[in-house]
Amino acid sequence: MENFMVLANSTDANAGGSMWTILIFYAVIIVGFYLLLIRPSSKKKKKEEAMRKNAQIGDEITTIGGIVGRIISVKEETDTVVIETGTDRAKLRVKRWAIGSVDTEREEPAEKKEKADKSKK
Repeated sequence: MENFMVLANSTDANAGGSMWTILIFYAVIIVGFYLLLIRPSSKKKKKEEAMRKNAQIGDEITTIGGIVGRIISVKEETDTVVIETGTDRAKLRVKRWAIGSVDTEREEPAEKKEKADKSKK
């Protein structure tokens, strides 16, 4: 009878320990998914949004549909840009969310260059 009580007590203690192990395992999996999937995609989304918001007149852009042109006007109230494309200078008005990439390279401000240099060292 005593052996049965000792065995019963030891299995209860092991069950509590294995429950914590399972919870820690699931927490590690959730944190892993966050770090590998969710966080990088949200960073990318923020970077793309900043790129679209900072597009200026004169920038060469490519839309998500593949149209290449230069911004000639920005309409803030409707959140659109007017681009000029082709040799015949056809003008198109597109929504800002349709900008796929800004192909114009600009020089970074001096502050950003210094921060980038410090982070590389």
